[in-house]
Amino acid sequence: MGNSQGAGDGDEGVAASPAGLPPDETHDASPGLSPGEGSGATPGATPPGLVLVATPIGNLGDLSPRAVAALKGADAILCEDTRVTGPMLARQGVGTSLIPLHDHNEASMVPRLLERLRGGTRLALVSDAGTPLVSDPGFRLTRAAIDSGLPVTAIPGPNAALVALTLSGLPPHPFLFHGFLPAKAAARTVEIGRIAGLERSGLRATLILYESPHRLAESLAALAEGLGPDRPAAVARELTKRFEEVRRAGLGELAAHYAVHAPRGEIVLVIGPAPEEAAPAGADLDAQLRAALATGASLRDAAAMVAAATGLPRRQVYNRALQLGSTR
Repeated sequence: MGNSQGAGDGDEGVAASPAGLPPDETHDASPGLSPGEGSGATPGATPPGLVLVATPIGNLGDLSPRAVAALKGADAILCEDTRVTGPMLARQGVGTSLIPLHDHNEASMVPRLLERLRGGTRLALVSDAGTPLVSDPGFRLTRAAIDSGLPVTAIPGPNAALVALTLSGLPPHPFLFHGFLPAKAAARTVEIGRIAGLERSGLRATLILYESPHRLAESLAALAEGLGPDRPAAVARELTKRFEEVRRAGLGELAAHYAVHAPRGEIVLVIGPAPEEAAPAGADLDAQLRAALATGASLRDAAAMVAAATGLPRRQVYNRALQLGSTR
């Protein structure tokens, strides 16, 4: 998660690991290794193509030896902000040239980058922090490279969403990664309403969102209103850094806390699944429709009544009413 919307997969800076990485380990793993091969394999040159490289979200010690080898072996590194990536790479002795690739120039850069890849260039793609493409630039290029039949691989590593999920104490699967909510209040309310509608239709998943610290309190308040103040949630910030914090409570309580205590650092918000009673689906929906039809209401009127009572889309309820009506 980088700075695409003013927040990143980590925090404002990257903390150096106290232990650091031993210099003799930086070439232990080749980015050309086949799946399952360990870091003890014979080092090899970075192969031509595009390699997506995960970078630390807060602690420099989380940059893997394979990642360092790939970054050193690349002909160029595509990054969101050279002012962020440059110092991080310098600490690892990586002197590969940097090419800015961000939301504002990616579309125009794709054709020339594809041309370089076709010519056998080795390009590495990183975000400011975390795993590329996850609420970060790079999807257009990656999709275009795949569509062009060019080699694309990835070196896994830190990801703020998954770290927060594992620390949240909430059900880890299934989960739905949403990314950022809209910055404007009206659009945010509409999006939260869409999520609530999916839950009324039967969605049962832990939700993961990214948020900027200056919008956290108002987003929590909107989520508490749209999803319920008692909905269990966790706010994770400063992940992998010295002042890492995970606060667990209901959405309403979290909104009240952060309205008074302004947070620092980048934020991951994890929200537990909707309670089972939130969505009358399947047999429950059928029972409500049958009860409405038993009053003598038409299919259309019965569907309208049940849709109003449940909050489900009227068309969805009407289609189910048609199915029930055909079996009467």
